[in-house]
Amino acid sequence: MKRALPIAVVSLALAGASLRGQAPPSFQVDPLWPKPLPNHWLLGSVTGVAVDAQDHIWIVHRGYPSLNARTEIGSATTPKTSDDCCLPAPPVLEFDAAGNLLSHWGGPGDKYNWPVSPGGLTVDAKGNVWITAAGAPEIPGSANASAGRGRAGGATTTSANPATGATTTTTTTTTAAPARGGTTSPPPPRDAHVLKFSSKGDFLLQIGKAGLPGDNDSTTGLDKPAGVSVDSAANEVYVADGFGNRRVVVFDATTGAYKRHWGRAGDTPFASVSCAKTATDGTVYVCDRGNNRVVAFDKAGKLLKEAVVSPTTKGTGSVWDIALSSDPQQRFLFVADGHDQKVFILRRDTLATVGSFGDGGRYPGTFYSVGSVAVDSKGNVYTGETLEGKRVQKFIATGAGR
Repeated sequence: MKRALPIAVVSLALAGASLRGQAPPSFQVDPLWPKPLPNHWLLGSVTGVAVDAQDHIWIVHRGYPSLNARTEIGSATTPKTSDDCCLPAPPVLEFDAAGNLLSHWGGPGDKYNWPVSPGGLTVDAKGNVWITAAGAPEIPGSANASAGRGRAGGATTTSANPATGATTTTTTTTTAAPARGGTTSPPPPRDAHVLKFSSKGDFLLQIGKAGLPGDNDSTTGLDKPAGVSVDSAANEVYVADGFGNRRVVVFDATTGAYKRHWGRAGDTPFASVSCAKTATDGTVYVCDRGNNRVVAFDKAGKLLKEAVVSPTTKGTGSVWDIALSSDPQQRFLFVADGHDQKVFILRRDTLATVGSFGDGGRYPGTFYSVGSVAVDSKGNVYTGETLEGKRVQKFIATGAGR
């Protein structure tokens, strides 16, 4: 029998701010969600979490490049360092609300450029799955910072993609010098695109092209886009083009045709843009991660309001991802803060911070680099941990604030 562990929500009521009728929700972590993966599969760095209209939970992760070949995926190396454990899971996984694995797919294909390192993920109203190609993280001290450029050790390993059967050879070196017994592979093309698939993994559309990044004013190119969301009513896709560029750019969700973009809030340019999420009332919420800001716009990019979350945060910033609560008014925003290892709860009408849950750690209910967040129709919250976190968690909504 599953047992949920209580996670306290710390109220941070601001002076003069009435919370009557706006009490923040509280949560209990489900320590046994999801159920164990088959085939000795392991998750790499989780970069995107989304919930579809059937309350199925989708995740995308970095897989092989973010896993330690000797201690985590010995069955995927050539020669093997372990007969039994373990293998990187396929990049895209679909779960039901109980944590059962429903489907899996992803990886290189003939008609599209699979990301060197995936970023955010969303599922639109038609069930299509959108994934950004965000590039490897550039965070000092992170084991993932050099993904795709080699690590110390001078070994060559070959991995098998469980979804496609294709093999990938990775040469790991401390520099661009030849690896032991051979030469290094040329660097892969720079991530600069967004992919759209059916729920079965059939390729539908690519916006941008790997190796051909566009600048901050480009109408055709992207540069390491971090996040994506879809306004299904308007048939528009919002791209947080924010790890190479510093903007939000909007495209037609069917054809990929450029619509518009913006790169600042009032007089303040974005420092980095890690998400752009649309509410049911048409408000667009942007993660200006480098400035610790949540910024609200109308669909044309007109500034409506903004707020700083955890203002003393430095380093990688506090606003990594945003999810909206599932009540009809969408009263709350959930902000994943991978630097402070929390999920903050904000009132959507004022953007005042009214609570938080989580703390740094490896135990259920704690976080290591919580970088993505999503909410199902019952108000339950799902989180993904990137870098060395390599985990997804479910937090069951309790209390009157759901």
